[in-house]
Amino acid sequence: MKTIAVVIASLIAFSGISHAAEIIAPVNEIMDATRSNWADNSSDWIDIFDASRLDHLYSRDFVAKYQAAAQFPAVDDDGISPFDYDVIVNGQDACPLEDLTMVAAPVVDGVAEVTVRFKKSACSDAPDAKDYTTVHFEVVEEGGKPVIDDIVTENIETQARDSLKTTMALIAKGQ
Repeated sequence: MKTIAVVIASLIAFSGISHAAEIIAPVNEIMDATRSNWADNSSDWIDIFDASRLDHLYSRDFVAKYQAAAQFPAVDDDGISPFDYDVIVNGQDACPLEDLTMVAAPVVDGVAEVTVRFKKSACSDAPDAKDYTTVHFEVVEEGGKPVIDDIVTENIETQARDSLKTTMALIAKGQ
């Protein structure tokens, strides 16, 4: 009887690990692209909102808000992105990302929050160069797979949390 309980407990533990890995998967793909974008090499910029990524990494609601905001490109000669900054590093400049960590919280009301922390300015001499940037990815399940429903950054100065979906809705309204 004791052996059966241990086996069942192990199976539950392993399924939780597998589920956590699934929850982190879309975030990991975005962070791999972001890490590559800010690496010291001269590789091509990876658009985290290209059509293929929009199709499989983001929720339908997120994609609808992105497409509405994309009608108002931030840079005229680009004509594509509604943003004139990297929404993950929350700025236009960064160094190679350092000390990156990802932690998935348990699912609450259908949403799992994946918290990502990293140093984005470690190569700089700025006083805040060693500060961590924190980004929260809200992950939901659609069509049997985890997808990103929002990207929330922390404002270092105000400690407020800024939702990318809210920002996209404002852009789509012309604000």
